Amino acid sequence: MTVHARIQHYLDERGWTVYRLAKESNLSEVTIRNLFLRNTSPSLPTLEAICHGFKITLSQFFAEGDMVELTPDLKELFDEWVVLTPEQKEILLATARNFNHMT
Repeated sequence: MTVHARIQHYLDERGWTVYRLAKESNLSEVTIRNLFLRNTSPSLPTLEAICHGFKITLSQFFAEGDMVELTPDLKELFDEWVVLTPEQKEILLATARNFNHMT
């Protein structure tokens, strides 16, 4: 998906106009409209401002699927996971699957 298509996607998803995005991003409406009219890519600072307006990160903007927020608990779990052996990971996954089926 192109940058323009992603911006349009987030506009449509929120039901926002270009004017609303401009206000939320602290950019001029002309700046955002020109991205579409001239088919130009935004500069990094402009894209960061747009993401800030949407209240998303650049990573979220470019993500292809759903992103999971890395909470402190998930970070701790991930940090422990990466040092496990393949056998330990399989045991841990099997245990988690069993917990999910206990209800």
